[in-house]
Amino acid sequence: MKLATLKNGRRDGRLVVVSRDLTRFADASFLVPTLQAALDDWARIAPHLAALAESLEHGAVPSDRFHEHDAMSPLPRAYQWADGSAYVNHVELVRKARGAEMPESFWTDPLMYQGGSDSFLGPRDPIVMADETWGIDMEGEVAVIVDDVPMGASPDEARNAIRLVMLVNDVSLRGLIPAELAKGFGFFQSKPSSAFSPTAVTPDELGDAWDGGKLHLPLSVDYNARPFGRANAGIDMTFDFPALIAHAAKTRPLSAGTIIGSGTVSNKLDGGPGKPVEEGGVGYSCIAEIRTIETIEDGKPKTPFMRFGDTVRIEMRDEQGHSIFGAIEQRVEQG
Repeated sequence: MKLATLKNGRRDGRLVVVSRDLTRFADASFLVPTLQAALDDWARIAPHLAALAESLEHGAVPSDRFHEHDAMSPLPRAYQWADGSAYVNHVELVRKARGAEMPESFWTDPLMYQGGSDSFLGPRDPIVMADETWGIDMEGEVAVIVDDVPMGASPDEARNAIRLVMLVNDVSLRGLIPAELAKGFGFFQSKPSSAFSPTAVTPDELGDAWDGGKLHLPLSVDYNARPFGRANAGIDMTFDFPALIAHAAKTRPLSAGTIIGSGTVSNKLDGGPGKPVEEGGVGYSCIAEIRTIETIEDGKPKTPFMRFGDTVRIEMRDEQGHSIFGAIEQRVEQG
């Protein structure tokens, strides 16, 4: 099933079930008011939501037209948002851009940071920033929402706790990152509010593309209406979601509704760092990567970070070309 949260003037919105083709929705608030409330009681509530979704597909319940711009992020706020860097190719490239060494342990021990989760952006909300010089960048990612995960959970336990899958635009301010990391205390100002796809879907909706830990489909990233990235989320993912979840739960339990991100989807090409879509490659899911390639090849980057008025669209389609989650589509605006 596909779940969405519609804007209703309240902080946590209204939970609805969305049809597989993303055209219709049925109100689910008579079952449970919000997605977080559903996750808190998933074993009892999920079968009722699934039955409602099936009735929606057969036209057996009242429904309305689903408009993605009416959606908030599926969880407009969450108890926890922890973002990994599962695609170590991305980590390697971005660190090169900063002139930082790549420790060997990064290939065996996941990187993860705890992001701000109190105010996610809606999938069609603008990215409002005060200053272009902050280095505004998009990062196309996949994320999962988990049920309760005990401390010290194994990867198998972590896999069984995955309840929903969605897409992410993890907005980053590249100009602020180096000074923050130099303090030795991690990201904060350089990681503003992220945005998530209009719907979160149960893994069964993904068919053979979901293997229990990875989503084997290309992630489409369009920048100013031109193809920018088509990297496959199932390729070059050094740490799958069970590994990331188990890593997060090593010293603490994770509460139902915790969101775990994959990090920027990134593919190598013939053992190298990849190349742009227009040159026959799969491109990039963030601007920082192409700037690194430009620096390697030309000695300096030429692609600027996002400016006021720039747009990004992040989407994933199934093998038949149908949008799975709906699209994150955002414009950078001056605040």
